[in-house]
Amino acid sequence: MTPDDRDDTPPSTPDPTTSDLATAPDATAARRKLVHLRWDLDKTYLQTNFDSVKDLVKTFWQKPEDKATVAGAQALLQSLMDPADRASRRVTFISGSPRQMRKVLMRKLCLDGVEPDMFILKPNLENLLRGRFRALRGQVGYKLKALLLSHMAAETVDEYLFGDDAEQDAFIYSLYADILAGQIDAVRMAAILSTCKVYRHDVDEIMAYHKQLAGSGEVVRRIFIHLDRRSPLDRFSAYGARVVAIYNYFQCAVLLLDAGLLPARGLVRVLAAMEGAGYTPERVANSVQDLMRRGFVQPPAIAKISAALDEAERVAERPARHFVQKFEDVVAGLEDIQRSSPPWERDINYLGLYHEARFRRQQHRWLGIRLLD
Repeated sequence: MTPDDRDDTPPSTPDPTTSDLATAPDATAARRKLVHLRWDLDKTYLQTNFDSVKDLVKTFWQKPEDKATVAGAQALLQSLMDPADRASRRVTFISGSPRQMRKVLMRKLCLDGVEPDMFILKPNLENLLRGRFRALRGQVGYKLKALLLSHMAAETVDEYLFGDDAEQDAFIYSLYADILAGQIDAVRMAAILSTCKVYRHDVDEIMAYHKQLAGSGEVVRRIFIHLDRRSPLDRFSAYGARVVAIYNYFQCAVLLLDAGLLPARGLVRVLAAMEGAGYTPERVANSVQDLMRRGFVQPPAIAKISAALDEAERVAERPARHFVQKFEDVVAGLEDIQRSSPPWERDINYLGLYHEARFRRQQHRWLGIRLLD
């Protein structure tokens, strides 16, 4: 495994004007479009508990083989990094874990068969030594700067971002997407960073990246937020259809299959992982029904799921085939469910969302629950 050991150096990007994408037919170009997968680590990929100092210490000293992944996350990421598509896929992990954990975390990813192109960890020791105490817990300045720094400036790139509800991933990821889409001008950007109490040095760097990248294009296709804390769904409605809160990674797999990003065998691979984690066919089918009721999945997608399962069922091992058949029986009854798709918001009130989230965190502290800022 050879992920880039440098924390702030983006991976190289193929020049679309010199690659075979420039002369390929439209269908081929669509299939080979560069896809950048951006993953958070704790509570998104790894099952991590850091709600107390004791939890933090335990996590720091935990061995790679003892770290557990969120159900379905490994199967999904491995399927998205299939060797057949690997040349057109880039994987970046941006984690709030300290850089001192790099060796352990890289070893864990290696054991999982996951090989990122870039792995960014937080410089917490540097922040501590420089007296930047807010930066130890704050995420906006760190993650937004890391996202902008590692953005791949290619005309043919699509980005899919994966985070969780334990921190501010929906806020940060959506803000990043709107910067690239040209929805956030410099004055508004400065106001947001000031409200978020980002340190001056980080503000200067982010504003420099903003000047360079603002208006690059609408490259962020989906933002998936794993509901580790089971946050209310209406907490994410203000972000529009780009942000999808998910209860499990089969929901994510369904949407990526519908988008043409995940092959049929990948869907079955994630389904098998859910079975291994104790999910029943009915429970997995309920998660698909949840997406349909929220308008993220329409009846034609159910036909795609059925076709994918039919294709995979012929080569699946017998235990998996039995699970797939039971799942298909339940899903078949969902084809009549149809809801209008949620809107794609064009003017998100980031200042209001930040103050609302801050108020919730203050309430939780008053109740004795420690959350990250």
